[in-house]
Amino acid sequence: MSYGKSVIFLSVLACGILAVSCAGTDVYKDPSAPVEKRVEDLLSKMTLEEKIYQVTQWTYGKNMNANNVETSMKEVSPMIGSLLYRSTSPEYYNMIQHKAVEESRLGIPILCGFDAIHGYKTIFPIPLAQSCSWNPDMVARSCAVAAEECRLSGVHWTFSPVLDVARDSRWGRVSEGYGEDPYLTSEMGVAAVRGYQGEDLSDTTSIAACLKHFVGYSWSQGGRDYQYTEISDQTLWDTALPPFEAAVKAGAATVMSAFNDISGVPASANSYTMNEVLRGKWGFDGLVVSDWGAVVQLMSQGAAADTTEACMKAITAGLDMDMVDDVYLTSLDSLITSGQLDESVLDEAVRRILRVKFRLGLFEKPYIAELPESERFLLEDSRKLARAFAAETFVLLKNEGDILPLSSDRRTVALLGPMADNREDLMGSWNGQGDAGDVVTIREGLEASGMSVKYFGGCPFDGDDRSGFTRAKAIAAGSDVVVVCLGEKKGWSGENASRAGISLPRIQLDFLRTVASAGKPVVVLVSSGRPVEMEEIARHADALVEIWQPGTEGGNAVADVLSGLVNPSGKLTMTFPLCSEQQPSFYNQRPSARPFMGHYQDISKKPVYEFGYGLSYSDFEYGELRIDHESVATDGRLTAEIDVTNVSDTDGQETVLWFIQDPVASVTRPVKELRHFEKRLIRAGQTETFRFEIEPQKHLSYYDGDGVRHLEAGDFRLMAGPRKVSFALL
Repeated sequence: MSYGKSVIFLSVLACGILAVSCAGTDVYKDPSAPVEKRVEDLLSKMTLEEKIYQVTQWTYGKNMNANNVETSMKEVSPMIGSLLYRSTSPEYYNMIQHKAVEESRLGIPILCGFDAIHGYKTIFPIPLAQSCSWNPDMVARSCAVAAEECRLSGVHWTFSPVLDVARDSRWGRVSEGYGEDPYLTSEMGVAAVRGYQGEDLSDTTSIAACLKHFVGYSWSQGGRDYQYTEISDQTLWDTALPPFEAAVKAGAATVMSAFNDISGVPASANSYTMNEVLRGKWGFDGLVVSDWGAVVQLMSQGAAADTTEACMKAITAGLDMDMVDDVYLTSLDSLITSGQLDESVLDEAVRRILRVKFRLGLFEKPYIAELPESERFLLEDSRKLARAFAAETFVLLKNEGDILPLSSDRRTVALLGPMADNREDLMGSWNGQGDAGDVVTIREGLEASGMSVKYFGGCPFDGDDRSGFTRAKAIAAGSDVVVVCLGEKKGWSGENASRAGISLPRIQLDFLRTVASAGKPVVVLVSSGRPVEMEEIARHADALVEIWQPGTEGGNAVADVLSGLVNPSGKLTMTFPLCSEQQPSFYNQRPSARPFMGHYQDISKKPVYEFGYGLSYSDFEYGELRIDHESVATDGRLTAEIDVTNVSDTDGQETVLWFIQDPVASVTRPVKELRHFEKRLIRAGQTETFRFEIEPQKHLSYYDGDGVRHLEAGDFRLMAGPRKVSFALL
């Protein structure tokens, strides 16, 4: 029997004995006792030092994020509250956890966290791509796979989902969230929480979700990461907070404070957002963890003169756990013993941390089975899900002459460009424990599908090496169809990956123009972590598909869509601006004082592709939009229906987006707001009726700057597809 398995056996035996013999004196060891009683019993037994260690998080293992680099590895203390755990070894995990459970005075297990943003070992599409599927169930299922792979490797906690509503593509972290709309972000965030946490957080396949970044991080000026954010109270409540509120009410176990300074008060020292809103208004009782080094960074932001003041401001504002910078570890003791900070503040932070540990079942099941990787990672069903999900995230932006799907008479495919046989960059940023060797490239996917592929890269991602252009054009000329694979490296988006311009490098655009001049039909695939400039690309493409960064099964998913095995159904969840200078560009802006004036004089006011845009191999026709009444009372309901017919000979999925417009209100409202969506398969020649039940308080009200919802009588408009209808709220 291995060391780890011996530990597991002894632990199970010990837990059984303790539950019988020690329950009377050590309530916290009694699994049958209510969580709150166990928390209070354990807290009452803790020394000041033990409490301080509980609110401290260290790192263990290689750091996957180059922006967060520790200078040395700390020896793991058995009293440490949490670790950023980056090993995939169950044996190492059991050794560390054994140290905490058996060598510390009270045997408090360590909470191990990791950034499984879009997968742990099986890598799914980036979250921005996931939202383009308009399929919350797929989001939940992918998160459940990540949760199981995490928990079987010693990770109990993921720093996901990202609920930042993002409207500026220059900000690199748009790749980590679900786009520009607060309602859609709410729905996807709730699905992610459901997938990670399952029905029971203590289940051996569940992990704690962490909502981030709380709050307003995506409003960084000019899309520059970590920068100051100026957010009005009304925008905070109307746009930034709703996804967090929805996910908290869905049971999210933890929250992460953001790096940004919110209108003069940094998020990590913001008592209004963490104490008054999160805990006071919403009743959140889980833990709040800082982002990496965010407490010490209060000094850089001008909010604290030294680490002692930074500690005081953060913990009194409701920030429970300090990630990696040791400010709590080095400052709390003196603050409390000197009387500057009441120990009850620390007690409350520890209470929240212990509550999460008990809910995760760590006291009963601190160890894990030491299974081989073949039984934990990249299981057949997981890869099938990753493949299906990736294909559903692709957005068909152009398909002139119905060049796609590729027909049998297009037998020879010239596969060209820097993304064509690339593994690493298909995973995108924050690729968990993903291994490039497990990724199916586009070349491999097309070849496996039976296509006759002539592959030649021909073009680097950037730089000036055009030596392959001539050969690439010749290969294109000798083929039936050309598939050009362009895009971004994975490090071009994500944290600290802001970009002044969102166009692809000039060399990629020149390459496309060169191979297009061969005169053959051209299909362009763009893999990116953000909306990029598409106007010039679209001019040289007969068909254009945004495949985002699709993950482990990306190449197979591409083959499925190009061959017609899968009918694309993705729709954009971020606007694709004409150019960088057109930003921020998003669909639900407030009405202008002069709607037909005030735009940039030197460029079009229209984006290249709008929110909700996406083509299919099927053609859909929308019938008339019907409502059962022309008016509705504030406590009533109004039912809207619309028939959608598939007028093609190809089965396809269509997503109906329902928007509300409130033309006149005490606080001006956006030109339209997404309030509901539904996706269904519509068979060729068939009609499906889509329905939206409008509840006035839920769908027609809005927040003011104090977080109070208002519902005002008046005229409203309802929109679905190209149809619209008016009704009155009485």
